[in-house]
Amino acid sequence: MLLFKPSLLTLALVAAGASMHGYAAEETKTTASADENIEVISVTGIRRSLQESQSLKMSSSSIVEAISAEDIGKLPDVSIAESLARLPGVSAQRLDGRANVISIRGLGPDFTTATLNGREQASVNDNRGVEFDQYPSELLNRVVVYKTPDASVMAQAIGGTVDMQTISPLTHGQQAIAVSLRGEMNDLGSLNSGSSDKGYRGSISYIDQFADDTIGIALGYARMMSPNQEERWQAWGYPNLDYVDTNPKVLGGAKPFVRSSELERDGVLAVFEYAPNDAFRSVVDVYYTKFSDDQRLRGIEIPAQWGTNGGVTATTTTDGLVTAGTIKGAEVVVRNDVNKRDADSLSIGWNNKYHINDNWSVTADLALSKADRTDIGMESYTGTGRGTGIGAVDNLGFASNGDGGYIFTPNLNYADPNLIKLGDPLGWGSPLGANTQDGFINKPQVEDELTSLRLSAEYLFDEGAVKSVEFGVNRTDRDKTKLDKGYYLTLKGYDGSANYLESVPSQYLLSPTSLAFFGMGDVLSYDSLAFYNDGNYTETDVANVDLSRATNSWAVYEEVTTAYVKANLESEMFGLPVTGNVGLQAVMTDQNSDGTVATVENGKVIITPRNAGDSYTEWLPSMNLGFEVADKQVVRLAAARTLTRARMDKMNSNVNFSYNANPNDGVNWTGGAGNPELRPWLARQYDISYENYFSDQGYFSVAVFYKDLENFVFDQQALFNFGAIFPNQPGNPIGTVTQPLNGQGGYVQGVEASLSLDFGQFADVLSGFGTILSGSYNDSEVKETPDSDPTALPGLSEKTFNATVYYENEGFEARISSRYRSDFLGEVTKISLQRENVNIKAETVVDAQIGYDFSKSGIDALYGLSVQFQVNNLTNEPFISYTGDDQRFVRDYQNYGRNFMLGANYKF
Repeated sequence: MLLFKPSLLTLALVAAGASMHGYAAEETKTTASADENIEVISVTGIRRSLQESQSLKMSSSSIVEAISAEDIGKLPDVSIAESLARLPGVSAQRLDGRANVISIRGLGPDFTTATLNGREQASVNDNRGVEFDQYPSELLNRVVVYKTPDASVMAQAIGGTVDMQTISPLTHGQQAIAVSLRGEMNDLGSLNSGSSDKGYRGSISYIDQFADDTIGIALGYARMMSPNQEERWQAWGYPNLDYVDTNPKVLGGAKPFVRSSELERDGVLAVFEYAPNDAFRSVVDVYYTKFSDDQRLRGIEIPAQWGTNGGVTATTTTDGLVTAGTIKGAEVVVRNDVNKRDADSLSIGWNNKYHINDNWSVTADLALSKADRTDIGMESYTGTGRGTGIGAVDNLGFASNGDGGYIFTPNLNYADPNLIKLGDPLGWGSPLGANTQDGFINKPQVEDELTSLRLSAEYLFDEGAVKSVEFGVNRTDRDKTKLDKGYYLTLKGYDGSANYLESVPSQYLLSPTSLAFFGMGDVLSYDSLAFYNDGNYTETDVANVDLSRATNSWAVYEEVTTAYVKANLESEMFGLPVTGNVGLQAVMTDQNSDGTVATVENGKVIITPRNAGDSYTEWLPSMNLGFEVADKQVVRLAAARTLTRARMDKMNSNVNFSYNANPNDGVNWTGGAGNPELRPWLARQYDISYENYFSDQGYFSVAVFYKDLENFVFDQQALFNFGAIFPNQPGNPIGTVTQPLNGQGGYVQGVEASLSLDFGQFADVLSGFGTILSGSYNDSEVKETPDSDPTALPGLSEKTFNATVYYENEGFEARISSRYRSDFLGEVTKISLQRENVNIKAETVVDAQIGYDFSKSGIDALYGLSVQFQVNNLTNEPFISYTGDDQRFVRDYQNYGRNFMLGANYKF
């Protein structure tokens, strides 16, 4: 018995689009085989995507959201994250102008697991969260977001599971070749010398079947060279101007700059499918991406109230904030920085399924996922003198520009190579003597490898309320390491004199960079990375003198064995048809970490290796039930205990400490540490939803959820037994360290609603018009201890809203989409490429596209050709973070401009 009675169109869409990979296929296989003689119905473009997504939502036993490709190699948006951010209860955070990571139901990227064809993916960042811009959208067939888990889902998470799915060539059922090419341009222009504001995207896909449709292949290649430009205002902070009686807040310092980057990505997909008979099917899929991001940043650092030569004289103060004044004796640093990232991701899976007889089937799935990342973050400094009080200074006028930044009025020419020279203008470090940090370079490397083996069996009952029982075991081994190296840079020509500066050699000089967007005019520009690569700096390893750097490298290992059993139900309850599942997982984890114990003796860092870890078992029951309360109307109930594993960068066994032989309080040891014994976040979650599918392309749904967080991870002070590391040290071996610990929990709750509407069902004149609307409201309370104040939950926006209006008819299609996200606590990059949480201001991002499919034109020579024009960030929405609760205290203001794309797709 099916929960719904699908129309021929719904059956056709599910059958045509069903993937044979991962747990999503299991939800649709019964529907796909329901009718062997389904009428072929041609549905293309936006409506095909919407109808297939709706079919997946209808046929799933869990509460899910889905995105399906409009055609081969053609997901609705230019990136997976952009598409995901349009789903109910899902929001994205932008990085360098593009959607990068997502939050589900108010829970940030740390609480979301990403899978490819049902298999958990390694990640290039320091944690587990997948950066979705690593995955070319052109090579994916659909993405399904599972908001409620079941026992057969190995990669569960408290927020949700995002499963990216590739195409099944045998299910596709016909030969196809698709080619696409798009040009891209950013309307800010080329902000840095040598950069480009133009790029391109291209892809080719090939699908075919052989040997009487027993062998299928799908091959795909996608390449992207995407320009990105940015005008950025950054503030050091806002101290009090204490010489004024009212103590207004004032700018502590500023770091405005322009950034130009070229994002280069190559992706390859290969799927081989073999089904010699109805009993056996074997699928091998390979997904590889190579990702390179080259960023050039040029700008200026301006000490204001936190400067050394007198600070700020205020001329205008508005509501407790100095909005205009003069920075007296400003010593300005001109920066020429570089950020480069090279990352590779590889995913290989081999799935085999054998039907022993009408009742029994067995499955074996073997997978490997690897990710490697190498970063270069280089800073190069120039100014008028080495150290403070040496060179020429400036009296800089400033005034608020109303957007959170300031307009400056300089008196010096910061593009003059005879005035602005290489050195250490503000005395930021002394690796080889006073004021000898002429630059700095970070070179972190991350390697992540994840292997898994899953063995399962399913028994189908001939009758009864239990339709089938599935059981099995999954073993996952994961090794993740980070080598975090950083070096002070000192000019090789430095002769030890207090006022030594060096002119930038002419071969490295570039055209000056304009900082007119905040009034500073032109600044000196040069190829700092080429200058470094040519051996012009002496490097000093910061780990030799800095405790925090010495304990930034780590290795974490996990062995996770999950045994599970799940019963699939199909019956009646309270007189209503009901389907769903109940199940249980036993998750056994063994984790450990290699790290370093470090302290400083006589100005040198002394290190001792350390390995530590823990093992534990958690039991995770789950239930999903769907009641058909009326024709094509269902009420879903779900309950589960879920876990999300702790951040891997928090699970390191590093310890840095200081030893005091004669303490006043009896504690000899104090320091900071990671926690290799950190347990996962755990939650009990409850969901109820109502879904009304009133047409093949129309539905309304509303859902309410509550997540009871059993614990949460906080940095806390704890006792630590240093005697286990240094058994012969005199004194009390019990010291104190600040480390991440599982503390008090809390809750996350919310409501979300969505509506998909085809206006053509109301009147013929509206045929082709439609809209998709969704919104959510989230609330949370999380405490470190029962008596502490609630803390903000990273990634939680109280309100989100998405709206899309589209038109599609006779080959012509147009769409405009808007997504709103209220204020939230997000994670950004700080000094030395480390991560920190900051308050991010609400934003509304608007995208638009228009296109035409010549297959509807009646011109045979153009059949299969379609053209498309897209604009991303149509309203040029900035990305703004701020300090504290007052949004006037802008920490970071980023203006990305608009990206325009014009291209064509051709399908043979």
